[in-house]
Amino acid sequence: MKTHLEFQSEVFPPLPGEEEKINPGRFGKNLADFLAAELPKHGFKVNLIDFEDWGLRIELENDAFPLWIGCGNYDDEANGFHCFIEPAKPVIRKWFTKIDTTTVVARLATALETILLDSGKISDFRWLTDDN
Repeated sequence: MKTHLEFQSEVFPPLPGEEEKINPGRFGKNLADFLAAELPKHGFKVNLIDFEDWGLRIELENDAFPLWIGCGNYDDEANGFHCFIEPAKPVIRKWFTKIDTTTVVARLATALETILLDSGKISDFRWLTDDN
C-alpha cells in the first residue's frame, strides 16, 4: 500500500512562530494548508488541521475509520518534505470487526499524488517502500 511519500519544494517555507507550535526545526503549515484546500476537489472533506510535535495532521472525514495525513519537513534535505497516510495498514480492527482500509487509502494516495504532481510546485516525488 502506498502510504509514505517524499518530495522537494521551495514553496512551502516555515511560517513565523510555526516551530513554537510544533518543535524546533519542524514546519509544514503551508504544505498542510495547500493540501487541505485541494483535497475536497478529490472527494475528501477536511475536518481539522492540527499541530503535532513532528509536523501537522490533516484529519479527514471518514465514517468507517479514522483517516488522516501527516506532513512536515525532512531534516535530511533543506527543501525536503514527507507525507504519510494513516492508517498505513490494509486492515484495522474496531472492536471485534476487521475493517479493510485499502480502497479508501488507495484513493487518498492517488489524490495526494495527483495534487502534488499536478501543482508544478514540487520535484523529486517518490513513494517510499520497505526497500528504501
